Amino acid sequence: MLTLVIGNKRYSSWSLRAWLTLRQTGKPFREIRLPLFTPEFEKKIKKYSPGGKVPCLKDGKTVVWESLAICEYLAERFPEAGLWPKDAKARAHARAISNEMHAGFMELRKNLPMDCTLKITKIIPNEAMEDIDRVTAIWREARKKYGQGGPFLFGRFSIADAMYAPVATRFATYGITVDAISKRYMEAILTLPAMRGWIAAAKSEKETVTH
Repeated sequence: MLTLVIGNKRYSSWSLRAWLTLRQTGKPFREIRLPLFTPEFEKKIKKYSPGGKVPCLKDGKTVVWESLAICEYLAERFPEAGLWPKDAKARAHARAISNEMHAGFMELRKNLPMDCTLKITKIIPNEAMEDIDRVTAIWREARKKYGQGGPFLFGRFSIADAMYAPVATRFATYGITVDAISKRYMEAILTLPAMRGWIAAAKSEKETVTH
């Protein structure tokens, strides 16, 4: 059976990306949760992850330790799940925006840390607002070009949606005002049964981190 090692569901955006993608395959898997910033995490993580971080996927003797690499592995391992768009141009676009999220948006990450259990009001600095504007522009473009077949960025759920799912939780947490297209997209992500399950589990966690 597949095993996925994750951090706190309340805080770990990278864990959410891999976990949500794995859930969309429909395959059973074992979940191991290691609370971040604890002695338990430091003691156990190297047992699972060569990089010393979460998430980490184990499939038999194969170990994959990085969110986007895990998602790519799952797309190849379970092609029937359709985790990338079938159309080559749409697939290239999906990979481009997934990698953009993977590598960038540092001001958004710094100023809007993930905590999917709370509603917080705070002043958002201009640098983070620039990231927010870029994210919503990405969402609008993908929906306009490729989203006709369903409520997600490329119609049906793809890895691109998993990459942006934590951003949807951040926007909800901090009450970010977005355009109508982005709002509908956020609703599609946040009402996914898997997302509802993740957030419910996050609310039951006892560990807290002060931002």
